[in-house]
Amino acid sequence: MDATAAEMAFAFDARAVRRQALLWYAQRISAMVLAVCVVVHLAGIVYAVRGGLSAAEILGRTRGNWAFGAFYGVFVVAAAVHAPIGLANIVAEWRGGRGRAAAVAAQLLATLIVVLGLRAVWAVVAP
Repeated sequence: MDATAAEMAFAFDARAVRRQALLWYAQRISAMVLAVCVVVHLAGIVYAVRGGLSAAEILGRTRGNWAFGAFYGVFVVAAAVHAPIGLANIVAEWRGGRGRAAAVAAQLLATLIVVLGLRAVWAVVAP
């Protein structure tokens, strides 16, 4: 192996390691955001149930409430970052390595979560 091939192999490995580190950070940061979102979401559910709010009353409070929409938009984006990374890692472990198919499936899942999740937020918030 000449010096150029060795440098190319190292550069490729460095890029793969950097990508995995970025994915690791993205998953950990999104997990922190999700933890806060889940706690706030569950607190909201407890408040609504204990207050005896009906579905119509809840929708009446959420219509046009863009703060509510922003919160749940962040929730959706965090889920769209977190879940596909984890599932891609599971698929890669099952298949015995990192594969292009796992990455494509993760990207499709992320797109599906964002599209369906933001559509649901819009349906609840839009006036």
